[in-house]
Amino acid sequence: MQTPADRQDRHEYPAHWEADVVLRDGGTARIRPITVDDADRLVSFYEQVSDESKYYRFFAPYPRLSAKDVHRFTHHDFVDRVGLAATVGGEFIATVRYDRIDADGMPASGPSDEAEVAFLVQDAHQGRGVASALLEHIGAVARERGIRRFAAEVLPANTKMIKVFTDAGYTQKRSFEDGVVRLEFDLEPTDRSLAVQYAREQRAEARSVRRLLVPGAVAVVGTGRTPGGVGRGVLGNIRAAGYTGHLYAVNRAFPEDLKEVDGVPAYRSVRDVDGPVDLAVVAVPAEHVPEVVAECGEHGVQGLVVLSAGYAEAGPDGRERQRALVRQARTYGMRIIGPNAFGIINTSPDVRLNASLAPEMPRPGHIGLFAQSGAIGIALLSRLHRRGGGVTGVTGVSTFVSSGNRADVSGNDVLQYWYDDPDTDVVLMYLESIGNPRKFNRLARRTAAAKPLVVVQGAGSAPQGHAVRATRLPHATVSALLRQAGVIRVDTITELVDAGLLLARQPLPPGPRVAILGNSESLGLLTYDQCLAEGLRPSRPLDLTTEASAEDFHRALSQALADDTCDAVVVTAIPAIGEASPGDAELAQALRSAAAGVPGKPVLVVHVELGGLAEALSAAASTAPAAPEREDPHRPAGRPPAAAEVPRPAPAAATEQNCSRLIPAYPAAERAVRALAEAVKYAQWRREAADPGKVPEYDDIDEKGAARLIDGLLARGQGLTLGTEETCELLGKYGIRVHRALPAPDPDAAAKAARALGYPVALKATAPHLRHRADLGGVRLDLADEEQLRWAYAELTGLFGGPDELRPVVQTMAPRGVDTVVRAVIDPAAGAVLSFGLAGAASQLLGDMAHRLVPVTDRDATSLVRSIRTAPLLFGWRGSTPVDTPALEELLQRVSRLVDDHPEVVAVTLEPVVVAPRGVSVLSASVRLAPPPARDDLGPRTLPVY
Repeated sequence: MQTPADRQDRHEYPAHWEADVVLRDGGTARIRPITVDDADRLVSFYEQVSDESKYYRFFAPYPRLSAKDVHRFTHHDFVDRVGLAATVGGEFIATVRYDRIDADGMPASGPSDEAEVAFLVQDAHQGRGVASALLEHIGAVARERGIRRFAAEVLPANTKMIKVFTDAGYTQKRSFEDGVVRLEFDLEPTDRSLAVQYAREQRAEARSVRRLLVPGAVAVVGTGRTPGGVGRGVLGNIRAAGYTGHLYAVNRAFPEDLKEVDGVPAYRSVRDVDGPVDLAVVAVPAEHVPEVVAECGEHGVQGLVVLSAGYAEAGPDGRERQRALVRQARTYGMRIIGPNAFGIINTSPDVRLNASLAPEMPRPGHIGLFAQSGAIGIALLSRLHRRGGGVTGVTGVSTFVSSGNRADVSGNDVLQYWYDDPDTDVVLMYLESIGNPRKFNRLARRTAAAKPLVVVQGAGSAPQGHAVRATRLPHATVSALLRQAGVIRVDTITELVDAGLLLARQPLPPGPRVAILGNSESLGLLTYDQCLAEGLRPSRPLDLTTEASAEDFHRALSQALADDTCDAVVVTAIPAIGEASPGDAELAQALRSAAAGVPGKPVLVVHVELGGLAEALSAAASTAPAAPEREDPHRPAGRPPAAAEVPRPAPAAATEQNCSRLIPAYPAAERAVRALAEAVKYAQWRREAADPGKVPEYDDIDEKGAARLIDGLLARGQGLTLGTEETCELLGKYGIRVHRALPAPDPDAAAKAARALGYPVALKATAPHLRHRADLGGVRLDLADEEQLRWAYAELTGLFGGPDELRPVVQTMAPRGVDTVVRAVIDPAAGAVLSFGLAGAASQLLGDMAHRLVPVTDRDATSLVRSIRTAPLLFGWRGSTPVDTPALEELLQRVSRLVDDHPEVVAVTLEPVVVAPRGVSVLSASVRLAPPPARDDLGPRTLPVY
């Protein structure tokens, strides 16, 4: 008789359990199921584990594995017995396994839902977070196989493993018996376990990027023997920037006796470098890159910047070459920026790394820049360089990443790094696509709560070679969801820089009230009109006339800033002629001095052809670009610095001399006002984000009843659109009542239906071409009796065709109000999205819809109703009666609860929803069910699949 361990595997090899993960120190490892082919790897792994770790695993001295042990630990059925290994370079560094057990702790099969779990981590890799990552993955595997609870027995002295379990955030029980600690914990994700997982993810991914941006030693692989070429150029850029670490030039074609290139130690291979190499910049033809990656991996290089082209951008063969590159690099625990990358820059004085194709190092500052495209990266750097030298003085960059094909390191990874990077106060990103919208929204919301995040979102597809779910949401919907997450969403690179520089230099405005003053009446009026167009609340411009002196500007600005009804000031300035006219430096000093008196309100300048003024506004009094930066003594207490150029501490004399803050200047009113409007909206979001609201509970919701109904309906097939009765029943479980509509295939049936419902009634055509199109005349309302009903029936059929074509129905009359539409859809990439708008042309033709991610809080519902452009129609526009928006908000939250509680509900449409002065009436509804898409955010941490 065969024992369970001798049975053949009952399932195919579960390839979908394979995953690449980022560990606590920023390195990577591959997690995969253990198979019968891993016997030698297992034995080699066990030989490298210390006796102490073996004792902790087996509770006794256990110097080696027997043949029976090896067989048992490599033969799994992938259901009741599962083993996973973490590997680096193809070799095991840790293992975990579970065995399903019954109530007595004996081996069992389903339906038992408990399993015993055990880990073993090689001593050299302990402390890297390997066990924590393995626990996440073995937990996900167990849930997939119907296991809901893990049990683990640990020796009290094995504090590291006890900490792995206790820190995971699962609901657990702990007991002590016979000298052994027994831990039992449920595997269902909890808010705390997800918070722990996200925090570990942030630390690991941030450190993986830090290893790339703050290397102690860099090798440029592919450095040319003669001047010219990409490799030699990058080597020169690194040298010219004053890189503080060790630098090496590598080229297999170097003569054996060559010792230096441009004063840099030269080697034929990375393997020949005497010391460690943290980062390799690869600039060799694509066909030679695999050899370079192998050399780097064997030498312990931590990361790669691959400048080489010829990958996914070159077609199908290039895409496969790119996938192979990523797989190979991850085998060695390395992360990649690129391929086809422009490079990376870190202006920190402790690093000074320009490993890019940019010939000049940007000015140091506190703006983080990310771009996928090299061309966009060049444009961003050049614009900031120009603005830094003129309009915005010494505003500069902290770090810059241009990711090229974005095969591995993405904007999400860099965002994780910038979130707690003390050198970055403002983040500017040009995203050609968002490969993982759900994760990006989560990271963006957290980052935006701490520092401004400004994004230009392209309409491109997912990066070539990526195996990620593509969103089916329209571009405008994705943009709206980004704004909900606190992202400052702009349309052009110019707007990106304009908004970023304002946020880098000035405090957030307390509100939308804007004072305008200057020496040009026409420019002031233009600014006033632009403020109105952007939704700000400007006061009438104060015209100081062209004869205004610097003292006049100082006095007017000081008075405006001191006014409690003012939240921000826009100063307009044009060239003035005359001996009494202030010079650029004098005017700039007057404005900076006045602004320093009230540091809590932003000041912007709109100038016309005043390059000297723009320079003077931004320059420190010493005018030395390399002057030590200092802390602004006037920043309000308790507010973290928002400026990318918050000066650093300086000698006392310099601080006293240069105490005024920098003021951004713009060459056009619309650019200044648009940047200010974005800052106002972002400040409002920051205030609201402090209290996001709550998801309400309703006593009349029957969640379990809805689940039973959904399970029964889905048993019919994989996906279906519910009929009218089923739709009404399911919505009713969540307190959503749909007005009954009875079919009327002939006049007699219509009359019978009306008698059953009670007059007055409505007669509607439900044919697809007439449905929800009252403007076409397919609806007759307020039919008070049978005579009116029969007359209306005859009129409709006479105008539009027979009943078979019209599909008429009779429905009870709803109170008059505003027709709206409520929709919810589950997008495979972004998640569940709730949408709202007015029914008819406003939403269908003009696209006036607002969107929020589910679950929707009470504050979300309130803002959702008010976010559409036609919202005034709900609040008494032009003397109309305001409608019951609280009832509408409750309906939105009930729909949100339905799709959040039951992901099988993949689409809901309520149209029209009539919002009356009292109450709402849902006149038509449709619901679609399907097996829910997998949620990546609830699973274990993984890197994108290739």
